Amino acid sequence: MTSDIRGRSATEIADSVRALIERAHLRPGDALPPVRSLADELGVNRNTVVAAYRQLTQAGVVVTRGRGGTRVADLSPVAQEGFAPDSVLRDVGTGNPDPNLIPDISPALASMAGRPVLYGEPVIDPGLEQWARGWMARDLDADDLRLTITSGAADAVERLLAQALTRDDAVALEDPCFLTSIHTVRIGGYRAVPVPVDDEGMTVGGLRAALEQGVRAVVHTPRAQNPTGASLSAERAAQLRDVLRDHPYVLVIEDDHFSMLSQQPFHSLISPGHRRWALVRSVSKFLGPDMCLAVTASDRETAERLAMRLTPGTTWVSHLLQRLTHALVTDAATAASITRAGAHYASRNAAFVSLLQQHGLEAAAGDGLNLWLPLPVAARAVSEQLMRRGWLARAGDEFVLAGDEPSQRLRLTVHDLDDADAAQLAADLAGAVAAARGRALVREVG
Repeated sequence: MTSDIRGRSATEIADSVRALIERAHLRPGDALPPVRSLADELGVNRNTVVAAYRQLTQAGVVVTRGRGGTRVADLSPVAQEGFAPDSVLRDVGTGNPDPNLIPDISPALASMAGRPVLYGEPVIDPGLEQWARGWMARDLDADDLRLTITSGAADAVERLLAQALTRDDAVALEDPCFLTSIHTVRIGGYRAVPVPVDDEGMTVGGLRAALEQGVRAVVHTPRAQNPTGASLSAERAAQLRDVLRDHPYVLVIEDDHFSMLSQQPFHSLISPGHRRWALVRSVSKFLGPDMCLAVTASDRETAERLAMRLTPGTTWVSHLLQRLTHALVTDAATAASITRAGAHYASRNAAFVSLLQQHGLEAAAGDGLNLWLPLPVAARAVSEQLMRRGWLARAGDEFVLAGDEPSQRLRLTVHDLDDADAAQLAADLAGAVAAARGRALVREVG
């Protein structure tokens, strides 16, 4: 391989590697030569090769993996949320809210009228700002809270990371993790450091280990973690704040995506003394995915940097969308429907867990739209058996950051099933597990 790379300067070597990648002579995942061997082959100083690899890393062309060496970056997309395209199977892995529980926006549209907003005017609609400040401030112990409006939570998280990090910086992510977070970190060229999640949220030991590895940002979900449904307990939140106390400049991003629908209290990792932080709340889960708007509360410096990241592109989120959001969230009927929706998701998930238990499958109904089902065998084997029975589910492998072992979890979205379909799915799950277990035993015997 070394004979294919040319150059005497760092720039020439980096350009040679990029040309090999463009011509598919080097493919995603391929290892580049060790620094010493390439330097010897080219007859250059090792620092020249180090500089070339640094240029490639900063450009996102390669990634460094410590003892795993330097490899061509794999930019293949990760799995995405939503319905599977072109499937005739009943999809129970969508992660979607129930469209029948999304409030009707028609009555609120009449209240959106107002004069046009022009360039240079305040980017946050005054009515939404006043409401959002109260919404965020009641859960934060912050003296100088700043607000930013973005086009959804994913947009906020991406820009928050971009204003604080450079390529190859380390980011602590929950493991298993929300698919959009995995995608954001991968495309940004950051290094994901997995932090295990249990029933009370991020583990203390996991966060401590991530900080020891030099993470510059932590992205976590305080409640209704996707995919596990875990929510931070008060005790766990206090323990994690203690761990973060010695790292006040690590950016802590809290993605409270389920907010108004959650059946759990909000507990934060952000302590009064923390210097870099942001709490993000979108409206997509309770007002619908097409209401692409999120409110971010943050410290002054983070807000100023976030504003700079917004300036080159869309300076503001449409004031029409902001006014519509404000009209909906301040409407008593809409608030009541959101409360009913949250109770519905919780009750349907709990009812399905009861059905599973009748078939000998143990599970717990966490918070959120989904169930995280433990299995006695590999999830993909069960998923394949479910497909034979007409169901399409998501195997946990898509959400896992660390570990090479096949996942033994399924993420299920069952809240929109009627009683008959829920009973059928529970029975089919039990049958799929039995069939997958039988096939596994046959392979072991064979």
